[in-house]
Amino acid sequence: MSNPYEILGVSPTASDDEIRKAYRKLAKKHHPDLNPGKAEAEQRFKDISAAYSLLSDADKRARFDRGEIDASGQERPQRQYYRDFAEGPAGARYAHAEGFASDDLEHIFSDLFGGRGFARGGAMPMKGGNLSMALTVDFLAAAKGGKRRVTMPDGKTLDIDLPAGLEDDGTIRLKGQGLPGSNGGPPGDALVTVKVTPHPWFRRDGDDIQLDLPVTLAEAVLGGKVRVPTIDGPVMLTVPKGANNGTRLRLKGKGLPGANGARGDQYVTLRIALPDTPDPALEAFVRDWKTDHNPRRDMEAA
Repeated sequence: MSNPYEILGVSPTASDDEIRKAYRKLAKKHHPDLNPGKAEAEQRFKDISAAYSLLSDADKRARFDRGEIDASGQERPQRQYYRDFAEGPAGARYAHAEGFASDDLEHIFSDLFGGRGFARGGAMPMKGGNLSMALTVDFLAAAKGGKRRVTMPDGKTLDIDLPAGLEDDGTIRLKGQGLPGSNGGPPGDALVTVKVTPHPWFRRDGDDIQLDLPVTLAEAVLGGKVRVPTIDGPVMLTVPKGANNGTRLRLKGKGLPGANGARGDQYVTLRIALPDTPDPALEAFVRDWKTDHNPRRDMEAA
């Protein structure tokens, strides 16, 4: 460890109050719970805590100032204040209570953790790590929601509730289903990222659903009722007479549940589909059909 005064950013003549204030400021800034996944912050927190462990003890500080012990207090191996801190039970990832002014630490970590603080005379309770996994579901399962059984990375099996209308790459947080905490701390959470596979017909557009619906030439010209799939099952849709290819119709409330509980709509785009093989009767009809309609009139005028 470097010079503890330099680590805390104080001079060798700093008062106990100045050292305490410097430690509290740095501890709050670099605490691992406020910097998840940042190894540099975790190591910095260890160094800050070890420095305060030495300088908050009047005897050890005096011996360090006289050169009798180094920054890690290693002249007295049976105590090894910094090493006890860095290599305590379960890796002692963040702090060891020995050598600290417990009243100061109680106050500091009470500020950090909403009044919970930590147990006097022992290591600070630490929340367990989170577990992450991916779950793949089909479009209809994500749209309608329901229960799904998953196996976590640690082998544990959980039944989870998929909310209706779940989006691709949405995350479900399972509180308390992560890794166990240490020193009496709570367990972490399980984070399930959901991948939604595309559907052959339905496409999501926010809370709405888009669907291309093939219709015959007769249905487009004459109109009528046609059967349309939705996520709730098929419904009947009225095609107006003279509908064009690309005509867009709405099925109100047949979309996905939104954040406010209201459902989106399903939009149906008509696609006129001619027979795959030539139809002589249709060809003869079109040859004899006389019309002045020119769908490109506006383009030719330009």
